Amino acid sequence: MESISSRHNPLVKTFRALAQGDDNERLLLEGLRLVEEALRAAVALRVVAISARLLDTPDADMRRLVAALGRTDARVASVSPAVMAAMSPVRTPSGMVAIAEHRALSIQETFDRAPQLVLILAGLQDPGNVGAVIRAADAAGATGVVACEHTADPFGWKALRGAMGSTFRLQVAAGQPAALAVATARLHGLRVLAAAPRGGRSLHETDLAGPVAILMGGEGRGLDRDLERACDDRVTIPMRDEVGSLNVAVSAALIVYEAYRQRHHVR
Repeated sequence: MESISSRHNPLVKTFRALAQGDDNERLLLEGLRLVEEALRAAVALRVVAISARLLDTPDADMRRLVAALGRTDARVASVSPAVMAAMSPVRTPSGMVAIAEHRALSIQETFDRAPQLVLILAGLQDPGNVGAVIRAADAAGATGVVACEHTADPFGWKALRGAMGSTFRLQVAAGQPAALAVATARLHGLRVLAAAPRGGRSLHETDLAGPVAILMGGEGRGLDRDLERACDDRVTIPMRDEVGSLNVAVSAALIVYEAYRQRHHVR
C-alpha cells in the first residue's frame, strides 16, 4: 500500500475535481460504508484512499475490508489526515474516499424488470433528497428510478452518500426529459401516476400492485401541469388540511411502502 502525505499529490487534485461533478465516467464515494457497498455490488474501484489514523487502529471489519480491496485492481493508498481533508468533499471526513467506474444506464433499462415499480423524478433540486428517494425505493422493492433532466445528479457524491449504496442495487438512469420517461413507461405497459399533494385519489385506494410508474415533482414547484395531465391518474397521500405538503423523500417512501404492502399482502 502506497503512502501519500503531500496535499500537492496529483491524486488530491483528481479527487477535488470529481467533487465538483461533471464526470460521466467516474464516481466519487465518501465513506467506508459506501465503499463496502460498492465492493458488494461489484462496482469497479479505481482508487481508494484510507486515512492513516483509520489504519493504525483497525478492527476486524477494517482488516477484512483492506484485504478485500487488496484483491481488486484498485490503487489503495494510506493518506495523512491533511491529505484526507483535502480529498474528501465533506467537512468532517469519515476516513475513506474512493473513485469508482460509472456505467450509465439507458432509460429503457430502468423499466425492464417486472413487475415494474419505477419512480420518475422531475425537477428535484436537492441531491440529499434524490439519494433518500433512491434508498427508500430500494428498501421497498422498487425496480428502478429515473432522475430526469433538471433533477440533481443521482451519481453525484452527495446523492450517492444519501442513498448509502442503494444506487448500486437499483436500476437508476439520469438526464433524460421527463416526457420521454413517461412515454417509455407507457411503451413498457406501465400505468403512470402523478404524485399530488391535494386532489388526487387517496394513496390507500390506489392500485399499486401492477406495473406502475410514479411521477414526482420537485421541492416547492411540484409537477409541471402538462406532465401531470399526461399521467393516467393522480395519487395523494392523506394528511391534515393544516399541512400543505410533505418532503418529497418522505412522500416517495410512503408511496413505495404502500406498493410493497399491496404486492406482498402485508397487513
